[in-house]
Amino acid sequence: MDLIVRHATLPDGRRDVDIGIADGRFAAIQHGLPAKGAEEIDAGGRLVTPPFVDAHFHMDATLSLGLPRLNASGTLLEGIALWGELKPELTIDALVARAMAYCDMAVAQGLLAIRSHVDICDDRLLATEALLEVKRRVAPYLHLELVAFPQDGLLRSPSTKANLRRALDMGVDVVGGIPHFERTMADGATSIRWLCELAAERGLRVDMHCDESDDPLSRHIETLAAETIRCGLQGRVTGSHLTSMHSMDNYYVSKLLPLIAEAGVHAIANPLINITLQGRHDTYPKRRGMTRVPELLAAGVNVAFGHDCVMDPWYGLGSGDMLEVAHMGLHVAQMTSSTGVANCFEAVTTNAARVLGLDDYGIEPGKRADFVLLQAGDAYEAIRLKSTRLLVVRGGKVLARTPERRTSLNLAERAPELTLEFRPGSIS
Repeated sequence: MDLIVRHATLPDGRRDVDIGIADGRFAAIQHGLPAKGAEEIDAGGRLVTPPFVDAHFHMDATLSLGLPRLNASGTLLEGIALWGELKPELTIDALVARAMAYCDMAVAQGLLAIRSHVDICDDRLLATEALLEVKRRVAPYLHLELVAFPQDGLLRSPSTKANLRRALDMGVDVVGGIPHFERTMADGATSIRWLCELAAERGLRVDMHCDESDDPLSRHIETLAAETIRCGLQGRVTGSHLTSMHSMDNYYVSKLLPLIAEAGVHAIANPLINITLQGRHDTYPKRRGMTRVPELLAAGVNVAFGHDCVMDPWYGLGSGDMLEVAHMGLHVAQMTSSTGVANCFEAVTTNAARVLGLDDYGIEPGKRADFVLLQAGDAYEAIRLKSTRLLVVRGGKVLARTPERRTSLNLAERAPELTLEFRPGSIS
């Protein structure tokens, strides 16, 4: 064996497990592995998890905070306007430099797969060219998937359809959209139909910003689910944000959820950003704005969480830490049961990997040896403490090591009688 991690805890609750790695893949996962490794690491009962996956991000805008100015209102629309002001000043070198800096930040946090939306409304397609170059550079250590995203709307400019096709021809992976930002509800529905037909024609996945508003009558997810079925795209389509569902009446949602599940449409919530941008027109009571995560899960919909933004026109905070995303999602959706905590951990690992279609993902014999060793005894503690990533490994090779954090309260070590028994929910 090239590497053996001994005495690990796995997300499904198995404890004192040895993980053997050979030729970049998991070779054995068992108690008391008799083999010897060229390198052996004692996990000491800590959690070994598949790497974190960010199913929704905007890498073309990341780390641009303050350019050309700050978002004074904190609203989605001012963020879009700010990005429009910045676009003429963009250069490929600056886009690549910021994106590469973010990728380094992400890998150190155990984030090894990212789906990033790329604005294709600039006829120069500078962001597309830049992020394709970033994708090439980071390929040895990070899976970067790109979405052709018409930030200003597919139908608002006569050149956008051609730009989107050009971006796909250049190597962008996924068809994107933003139906709620078209001029009318009818235009939004038309854009969904055109984009789904294009994806079906090219054999690609779809990921649309959908109903990202507080408007209970913004119901493009219904159209997206119906077009998914019509175009035979089941399992390959994602509705991102879905924040209007927070404001919809319960009767309508009771009809909508089975339709989403029937279509096999994935859902992505972005807890940090949804609760920051939504509800800005409310006084009190003030809506949270995040979509109905527990209800979607109960209906059988695959739900993932995304970071969405880090230090850009829409959000001035963030660090690439998907445990922070899970931590916020747990609070906003009130998912504080042991099953809810487990589901939030899945939302930034296995569920997000399912959205991206990462078939070689997971701690199983034969899979590529990608994993993170956390300074935590289980997923509950990992989210609670936003635990240190002691080790980040891809293909059996160590990408990052971080010393233990000695200042955190570890109940198991300091007060065993207070330790909560964490029972994993549906973690797979």
